[in-house]
Amino acid sequence: MNPRLFALFLIAFTQFVICGSVAHAREAAKISTLDAHALPLGDGKVSTAPKRGYVYSCTSSFRGGGAQHTGNWISGSTWDLTKKISVRGDVFWTNAATSINTAGNQRLISSNALPSNHTTGIFPVQRDDPAFQIDHNPNAISAQTITLALPLSPTVAAQSGCLPMGMVGVMLDGVPFFNALDDAGRDAVAHEVQDHCSGHPQHKGEYHYHGPSGCVKAETENNSLIGYALDGFGIYSMYDENGVELTNDDLDACHGWVSRIEWDGKSVEMYHYVLTREYPYTVGCFRGVAVSEPAGRNQAMSGDRTKRADAPRQRHHQPPAQALSACSGLSQNAACSFVSPRGNRVKGTCQSPAGKLACVPQRR
Repeated sequence: MNPRLFALFLIAFTQFVICGSVAHAREAAKISTLDAHALPLGDGKVSTAPKRGYVYSCTSSFRGGGAQHTGNWISGSTWDLTKKISVRGDVFWTNAATSINTAGNQRLISSNALPSNHTTGIFPVQRDDPAFQIDHNPNAISAQTITLALPLSPTVAAQSGCLPMGMVGVMLDGVPFFNALDDAGRDAVAHEVQDHCSGHPQHKGEYHYHGPSGCVKAETENNSLIGYALDGFGIYSMYDENGVELTNDDLDACHGWVSRIEWDGKSVEMYHYVLTREYPYTVGCFRGVAVSEPAGRNQAMSGDRTKRADAPRQRHHQPPAQALSACSGLSQNAACSFVSPRGNRVKGTCQSPAGKLACVPQRR
């Protein structure tokens, strides 16, 4: 090889290795400030005015629903995330649909509330599922109609607003996030048993999160947009630009702060909410003016769920053809990958969630 070309190749290769090592170091350099074995329990932290670490709730009267029993992961004023169980199952939702566009001064969000990038558990919770002993959620997941027109340039209101029971924003994957409370006014993330992606349906079948989801990769990235609150402000990942985990001590009464973020392709100093592993998890109150939900949704979404003995059994959706093809000729638990109908590269293992061997996404 020509000595000059070899020298250039060697320099390029060295830079590639160094850059890769730096990028890996940056990704690995996360500083966690909360102990997953002893997260603060949010029970009783409901307020009638903005208050740091609380949910400023529009209602003070709760119906007493939610989980029927207390899991052994809750002890006194803390709970152990590593001990909490989840609802079994890996259900594909091939009809998941989400669009986020801009028009004029509005951000238009349309979704059917079904997750497009991960599977869900089986709901209603099956009687032989250990989760049933704690929280026998009787509701089946079903497609919803979410249509929102949020301000592209949200502004801080003169007074912060209270949170309704139910949806307070939407994640980028189209799944709504609810406030941190269950039907009894307790810490929903700690008490209720959700699936492996920390989601579950309420009484109308709307699948949703109350806090962090291990299946939304961007949640653990640095300073990354993961969704929008109903007042138009963004909600960002739990680590700041330096990889330091944020907590209530860093944030204001509405669970947000002002820092430099990427917003619609520009680097700006702007107010935004922050997802945390600490209650109230997403939004504590609205710092801007929240848009009204479509007519008919407020009452339907007013609680996490109402127990119904006659709840229909959930239909198991068939995996997409790409997931089936990815496991053709492979055995159970074999590594696999495929390109989803939405164009995403999905990695997983061969499982039989609906009686057919298919590539099931990895649980992050």
